[in-house]
Amino acid sequence: MALKTFRPVTPSMRHTVLVDHSELWKGGPVKALTEGKRKQGGRNNTGRVTMRWRGGGHKKRYRVIDFKRQKHDQSADVVRLEFDPNRSAFIALIKYEDGTLSYILAPQRLKVGDKVVSGKQVDVKPGNAMPMSSIPVGTIIHNVEMKPGKGGQLARAAGTFVQLVGRDAGYALVRLASGEVRMVRAECMATIGAVSNPDQQNVFIGKAGRSRWLGRLGNVRGEAMNPVDHPLGGRTRGNRHPVSPWGQGAKGDKTRHNKSTDRYILRRKRDK
Repeated sequence: MALKTFRPVTPSMRHTVLVDHSELWKGGPVKALTEGKRKQGGRNNTGRVTMRWRGGGHKKRYRVIDFKRQKHDQSADVVRLEFDPNRSAFIALIKYEDGTLSYILAPQRLKVGDKVVSGKQVDVKPGNAMPMSSIPVGTIIHNVEMKPGKGGQLARAAGTFVQLVGRDAGYALVRLASGEVRMVRAECMATIGAVSNPDQQNVFIGKAGRSRWLGRLGNVRGEAMNPVDHPLGGRTRGNRHPVSPWGQGAKGDKTRHNKSTDRYILRRKRDK
């Protein structure tokens, strides 16, 4: 997909850069593969705001994505590529030999009419899914499971991927985009290729209104608040390092405290 720019007929359109969706399906999704989605406005089940600067936005239906790819050794044809308002990546509608329809994350270089299949011994080409015990070392993969049968959790955003760098004692070693090297069970499934829509990182929204369409409210700086509302508030921040409203380091401070899974990390991202 290419990027799309606009003639500067308004100040906001002068700098707006969007992804060209001309090659995607123009109609709506398969209704049987969608669910209703209620907006939470950043609030939890007690009504308290737990994620600030969320609210409004266009109404969406959730597309049910097959992250597990458990229909093994059944080839499927790619019917069309679609835009998904719930994620940055594009999705592909596939049709299995028995007529079943399903949505999967679309990898790069996947086209309408291609065939995809999942299984232990399948071709190493974009869109095919297999256990990491069967994937050649050095392969670029995405939608990687962290627990067998749970469904893909790693590398699902637009343009992302991880690399299989080795295997050892029943574990696969994967290098994440951050540079972290992590051990994952070798029987976990992964999909070949990198996620579609790599140009998403070059999008420039251009105006506040488009952020509101996406359900994002204006993000107020801590320095612009009163002292009662933020540690950085008031007439001066006093050379204090950036912190959250609750005093936690906001830029670069270590926030991970999950000792139970530390043993699976071979090299942390700060060591790259």
